[in-house]
Amino acid sequence: MKKLSLMALAAGLLMSTAVSAQTLRIGLNEDPDVLDPHRARTFVGRIVFTSLCNKLVDITPDLKFTPELATEWSWSDDGKALTFKLRPGVTFHDGEKMDAAAVKANIERAKTLPDSLRKSELTSVDSVDVVDDMTVKINLSRPDATLLSQLSDRAGMIMSPKALASADFGQKPVCSGPYKFVERVQNDRIVLERFKEHWDAKNYNFDRIVFQPIPDTTVRLANLRSGNLDLLERLAPSDVPAVKSDAKLTFAPVSGIGYQGLTINTNNGDKAKSPLGQDKRVRQALELAIDRDVINEVVGQGIFPPAGQPFPEASPYNDKKFAANKRNVEKAKQLLKEAGVDRVKFELTFGTSTTTQQISEIIQAMAAEAGFDISLRPTEFAAMQKEAQAGNFQVNAIGWSGRVDPDGNIHPFVTCKGGLNDGKYCNAEVDRLLNEARIVNDETKRKQLYDSAQTILKDELPIIYLYYQPWPFAHTKKLEGFKPYPDGMIRLKGVKLAS
Repeated sequence: MKKLSLMALAAGLLMSTAVSAQTLRIGLNEDPDVLDPHRARTFVGRIVFTSLCNKLVDITPDLKFTPELATEWSWSDDGKALTFKLRPGVTFHDGEKMDAAAVKANIERAKTLPDSLRKSELTSVDSVDVVDDMTVKINLSRPDATLLSQLSDRAGMIMSPKALASADFGQKPVCSGPYKFVERVQNDRIVLERFKEHWDAKNYNFDRIVFQPIPDTTVRLANLRSGNLDLLERLAPSDVPAVKSDAKLTFAPVSGIGYQGLTINTNNGDKAKSPLGQDKRVRQALELAIDRDVINEVVGQGIFPPAGQPFPEASPYNDKKFAANKRNVEKAKQLLKEAGVDRVKFELTFGTSTTTQQISEIIQAMAAEAGFDISLRPTEFAAMQKEAQAGNFQVNAIGWSGRVDPDGNIHPFVTCKGGLNDGKYCNAEVDRLLNEARIVNDETKRKQLYDSAQTILKDELPIIYLYYQPWPFAHTKKLEGFKPYPDGMIRLKGVKLAS
């Protein structure tokens, strides 16, 4: 009996350990690029960073700013200085102290690193002062209505300055988030483990987080149903009915703040030297060849609302006069005739996921009727983004996860030196309008500036907006406390798996 009791006790201890040492497995739509917030640009990378890297400020589900590494902040009367009080007792994953000097080092790196993609987000920052150990002051060259929003994302993620000195930081990132980096196997998994010294560790329940890129939506859902995944982002719209009818699964959608669209190479190297890249009438014809309602109905199952502008429908900066155009094949043909072309050939590049492939194939078929011969080039997503920066594309089917401030949805993509302007579109008047909008706090005046810029962009079409991006999550019923956010990030505070 004594031996049996000991065996029972051992089994109980093993069961207890299994329950407490929980691993959460998350299915991603693609593989992230480099794990360095200053150099990264993928949406799924931001999902990983949300668990790995704390920011100065975060957002609430209703898009209000809330403290994270900064406990409070204040603006100077002239709007040219932003002062943060930092959270005491925070350490990086390597044991180094998070303080004002670390914040200064991070912001300066984001502004000066040769391949930093945060430069255009921080153009207003002139200098950073360490007021004291727990106080940092950011001095601006001009008022910047967008800065707090930028610092609630990758530009505000604070990494260990000691670790940043390493040449392979992007392969072994060191931040101060609730989970720390363990390993990465490219196109297979990224593994994080709980950082027990985190300032809010008591509210994070998983010992390990495993992110698994699975571009095929059918395979990703099969892994969720079999129990190999606990949560997945961007459920395919066609799979929504199946998830809703599965008693073991939960469908958790949220309206997003981003969009999906077609970015056209107008000025980035030899690939821009085509009728599509050089003549706005050809781009206008392409837009008129596309039926966004069909994309919504056939691929989106009704959850891909048509978009004609970068600002979501809930935004005060959205204006109905920039709504998506209806399909008009005859007008598209007339525009091509005016441009002096009969049939237009171009290559459409898209990330290798089921949804983007379906949309690309529909666009290919629709555009053929208007006079476009499109060849399709599926490409691994991170590789596609690298090629985009190098100008190795004609048209990219690519989206944007969206930002709280309207500037984040437009300025980086269409200003001459915008960090995400892959097509190198450049118009001095658009730059003037969008730069001025960055320093105006009055909503009515800001909207007038955005409307003026959109009038030009709607005519020149460096980007053809297709639909507003929802964030359809699905997870096992055992996952408790998960709340989807409009920015599409996965926040794990208070989330746990029921036994």
